Amino acid sequence: MSKVVRFDRFGTVDVLNVVEVEKPSPSPGRVLVRTITAGINPGEIKIREGQLEDIFPTTFPCGEGSDFAGIVAELGEGVTSPAVGTAVMGWSDERSAQAEFVSVPADQVIVKPESLDWKVAGSLCIVATTAKAAVAAVAPQRGETILVSGAAGSVGSLVTQLVLRTGASVVGTAGASHHDWLRSLGAIPIGYDNDLQASLGRVAPSGFDAVIDTVGHGYVDLAIKLGVEPNRVNTIIDFEAAARHKVHTDGASKAQSNTVLTEIAKLIVNGELQVRIAAVYDLKDVRQAYTQLEQGHTGGKIVLRVADP
Repeated sequence: MSKVVRFDRFGTVDVLNVVEVEKPSPSPGRVLVRTITAGINPGEIKIREGQLEDIFPTTFPCGEGSDFAGIVAELGEGVTSPAVGTAVMGWSDERSAQAEFVSVPADQVIVKPESLDWKVAGSLCIVATTAKAAVAAVAPQRGETILVSGAAGSVGSLVTQLVLRTGASVVGTAGASHHDWLRSLGAIPIGYDNDLQASLGRVAPSGFDAVIDTVGHGYVDLAIKLGVEPNRVNTIIDFEAAARHKVHTDGASKAQSNTVLTEIAKLIVNGELQVRIAAVYDLKDVRQAYTQLEQGHTGGKIVLRVADP
């Protein structure tokens, strides 16, 4: 048997349950992974609440989770690597990662770098690929000034660092408790002021060349007010405003690949990117994990601990 996170109707965290199902077997071309850690992401909240049915339709009972890391337990027919016993990390497109065992196509896992922390490995894919796509959408150039909303969040923190690596400057909105960390990266932090537009004008009097929005709450509208060209704006969450202003909505699906995951993992191992872990919960405490995520301003990834390595 395998313990899995499931919900059978839309609703709050109260619809989430950890139940036992038959352990999956890998079909041809797939691998079965014994999960060590799994990530949780804000998009999963909206799916569970029924807000994204037109984009990600749900069939009940529905699982949860995309990111995971673990140990290869079985190989499906035609798969020769990674070998059984190999530590891997990857993603599921079937909302099945928050479980003791997860079966995915073999090309959706990579070998986990030995020195990469399990907590980071199991929660990396979605934020890494989302950040990579969001930055590529607006193509920052050396010397430009880029506004990043939610710059200390799980996606925003990687966006900030990837933009800085291009030689552009970053002004990032974040709660006051995260300002020192953003400064340590080389970004200019700014709080959630009552008159944010005026505050942004003071810190960037020459304006902004591009905006990357990771939180919604009107940043797409603000970008247009600030005079940023629509083709230099990307939001990963405010699809209504994106449609009105015809801005980019590039996210994980645009960059999701072994190549990107390998690239970001290598940068982390080499100390060139930082991933902060805000909290770790046991699988049985999945409701508490999502409750913390829904409160926002986590300042890092929230991770589910499924098993010991």
